[in-house]
Amino acid sequence: MNSGGKRKSGSLNEGSHDIEEGPSLLTSHIATSDADSEASDESEIEGSESDESSSQDEENVESDSSDDSDSDDDSDNDAGYDSASVEKDKSAADADKAESSVNSKDEYEYDSSDEEDVRNTIGNIPVNWYDNYDHIGYDVEGNKLIKPKQGDALDEFLEKVDDPNYWRTVRNKLTGQKVVLSDEDLNQIQRIQSSTHPGGSDDLYAPWVDFFSNEVMEMPVTGRPPDKRSFIPSKWEKQRVGQMVHALKMGWMKPRGEIRKAKLSRDPNAPSLDLWKDDAEPEITKRYRMHIPAPKEPLPGHAESYNPPEEYLFDEEEEAKWDGQEPEERRMDFKPEKFSSYRAVPKYEKFINERFHRLLDLYMAARQRKMKMNVNPEDLIPKRPDKKDLQPYPTREGMIYKGHKDMVRTISPDPSGQWLASGSDDATVKVWEIATGRCMKTIPMASKVTCVAWNPNPSVNLLAATVDSDVVLINPQVGDKLVCSNTDSTLESYVESASSSEHKSPVSWSTVSDADHKKGVRLKIEHQQEITHFTWHAKGDYFATVQKGSKGQSVLIHQLSRRQTQAPFSKPKGLVQRVMFHPVHPYFFVATQQHIRIYNLVKQELHKKLQANCKYISSIDIHPGGDNIIIGSYDSRLCWFDLDLSTKPYQTLKYHKKALRQVAYHKHYPLFASASDDGSIIVSHGKVYTDQLLNPLIVTVKILRGHKTTNHLSVLDCKFHPTQPWIFSSGADSTIRLFV
Repeated sequence: MNSGGKRKSGSLNEGSHDIEEGPSLLTSHIATSDADSEASDESEIEGSESDESSSQDEENVESDSSDDSDSDDDSDNDAGYDSASVEKDKSAADADKAESSVNSKDEYEYDSSDEEDVRNTIGNIPVNWYDNYDHIGYDVEGNKLIKPKQGDALDEFLEKVDDPNYWRTVRNKLTGQKVVLSDEDLNQIQRIQSSTHPGGSDDLYAPWVDFFSNEVMEMPVTGRPPDKRSFIPSKWEKQRVGQMVHALKMGWMKPRGEIRKAKLSRDPNAPSLDLWKDDAEPEITKRYRMHIPAPKEPLPGHAESYNPPEEYLFDEEEEAKWDGQEPEERRMDFKPEKFSSYRAVPKYEKFINERFHRLLDLYMAARQRKMKMNVNPEDLIPKRPDKKDLQPYPTREGMIYKGHKDMVRTISPDPSGQWLASGSDDATVKVWEIATGRCMKTIPMASKVTCVAWNPNPSVNLLAATVDSDVVLINPQVGDKLVCSNTDSTLESYVESASSSEHKSPVSWSTVSDADHKKGVRLKIEHQQEITHFTWHAKGDYFATVQKGSKGQSVLIHQLSRRQTQAPFSKPKGLVQRVMFHPVHPYFFVATQQHIRIYNLVKQELHKKLQANCKYISSIDIHPGGDNIIIGSYDSRLCWFDLDLSTKPYQTLKYHKKALRQVAYHKHYPLFASASDDGSIIVSHGKVYTDQLLNPLIVTVKILRGHKTTNHLSVLDCKFHPTQPWIFSSGADSTIRLFV
């Protein structure tokens, strides 16, 4: 309002000039709008007429004021006005000028407030209540805030084309003005839209400097004034420097530069005839060079006090025991005594003896200088990543599959992740739907099922089960019917060749009866001994079996397409526990009780031999990359081998309390798990890096429990889901559990 006051105090000519500027622009704008559009609303015509009348009044005032200031020749034309009418017209002009100055003041020109916008003082009143008025609110002094001029759609389009800042211009609802957003405002809006901190992440988590913490600082922050000794030179340093200067003058000590020159000038290959060279060094030089300060005596405790607490004083029994012991066996060299005052303390009888033994120890006992390193114990512990950064991994029990009547020894999910096969001691093989937990098919067997394995080839719907000494190949008839029919047609189209009939096979391949065919059984491979392990090749055409007790033919490799069997080892070294095919290369892993041997099937030779460092291997699995393997043992150990690093375990984990029954890798996620008889399944994060310089990252992330212990057995098998970070487990409590 200061500008309004200045205009009131100004001259009439200045005021008329200011008043003329606004209406002339308004009149030209109305004329232009009338020329562009002849058909306008009545309200606009009335508004233009009122504006024209006001402009005419202002022009009359301007003409009156200009006539009053003209020359004497023009004063005759204004003779019709008397002095009173002129003064009346002047007062009216001043009033109109003051009102026009108030209305023409730009209230959006500046904003001296630090708040968001406090010029409009309507409070919480809705802004839409002022839609039918020419003002939008009131300022602090109660004056109306006139709405700014709003253009039509054509003006909006022209502004959008011509104004480069149109895209960052917004309209303030409280004042109606347009505000151009700055770069900082745009960055803050982008951070809010991306759900980050509005103020930015710079120094968001700056370390807090805790001056007074629980850690012992080398330079503690205290308010104690410095001592006097910190301002004056040290007496003992002065004495030591004086001794060193005297030794340099006498030639007992030499500067480091002269010693270095003497060493360089000396020929190291020259023979030394001085046998007593080391003893020829002066004693004072040795003293300065080999000086080791004497160890400090321990400070006296409560027992040495002239008024010790009651618990430190000897009773009669302790005093008699102290008198009967030898001096070397005594816990203390003196008897604690109590005196009424410090003045009553007598002379210590053994003072001279203790001083003598102290000096004797300093003179006779050898001392050695040891370098002490200040190491923080927390720096020695490896940094473990947060478990949240290692997700996803199974954390809880999702579903229980019930249906078996005896312990479930083995499980196997199909490659699609839709079906799950299980074998139990109740002589049945069941096929489950993973999503719903329904048992889709139950196939009875002749005896207990020790192993089931789904063919890894997704184009073949075939399930293998081991029953005593037989391998039974089953088409469960679940999933895609076209795949099931193609599997049957492939098996039935086999024609035995002459070469295969002449070849003597260690096993018998045979078809099944019609009754077994209706159950889903397609082929049966009869072995000589009981089968303890079964595994498929990654392509699904080859599979290997391990027989119990058979020495020469304990390991057999079978080919499904040709129905041939061969024994790769004439006499295996040791009792074979598990065998596996390499997922990429033509390598064959054979695990005995304490060793793992890797054979090259192409060259037919031993490639590598691994030492397990455990008593009895129970299970083995290979990483999908093929460069790392894990084994489980009956002595509660899990060993991780890096085949490119060493033949010994890279890391041995012993976190189970009982024997390990199964270990497994996930095919897609960096996870591996181990199942034990202690009723737990431990899931760990095992990240294998492509960089050969980085070692694998092994972190235990979750311990899963749920199976009950029956006859000292608990979890017998565990397998990961092919595509999801889930794990299946089977136990001696005749249940199968899914952890998600």
